[in-house]
Amino acid sequence: MPHWLDLMLQSLGPLLWAGLVFTVPLTLLAFALGLGLGFLTALARLYGPRPLAALARFYVWIIRGTPLLVQLFVIFYGLPSLGILLDAFPAALIGFTINVGAYTSEIVRAVIAAIPKGQWEASFSIGMSWSQAMRRTVLPQASRIAVPPLSNSFISLVKDTSLAAAITVPELFQAAQRVVATTYEPLIIYVEAALIYLALSSVLSALQNRLEAALARSAGALEPAA
Repeated sequence: MPHWLDLMLQSLGPLLWAGLVFTVPLTLLAFALGLGLGFLTALARLYGPRPLAALARFYVWIIRGTPLLVQLFVIFYGLPSLGILLDAFPAALIGFTINVGAYTSEIVRAVIAAIPKGQWEASFSIGMSWSQAMRRTVLPQASRIAVPPLSNSFISLVKDTSLAAAITVPELFQAAQRVVATTYEPLIIYVEAALIYLALSSVLSALQNRLEAALARSAGALEPAA
């Protein structure tokens, strides 16, 4: 067996374990929490009182205008100077959640704003309240528009979690760094880590395509026949 293949097989277990225990949970939790934060931020910008809308815009401006790595460093290495001590995983989760929230808020805001005003008027005309119109009319339509950009954000987050290695989270990339430190084979191990990230992204892309196709069929089935 070639040396490079033997080394990749030996290191595959630790890399996959780190991905399963840290990378995948970090991605899922950060995206779920970030999507919730983004939804609230989008609503604040669209319908909130002026001070709240201004605060939401300021939050999005700060997060989108600074690198994610710097944000992680501020949370993990900077906050202890204020007496706020966080373990690596919670610090990474907070950092990714705040970052995802800012970007998804723009997606949510755009898709809600894209729903024609007539949809709101039709909902109000049959006696729906604002919350009912949002829940029953606007959000179902907006969700179909939002799936592609939100899916792309989720796939990007899978790769961005590698930055958590910089604040000592033992996720997939840091596991690769530890293997490199003992084997002195950076090319082989980092290529293997890249292939694992590629496999994860490819699976998610395939799921995204199937979801988009299912939503397209659902939308087509709801259209009235000519």
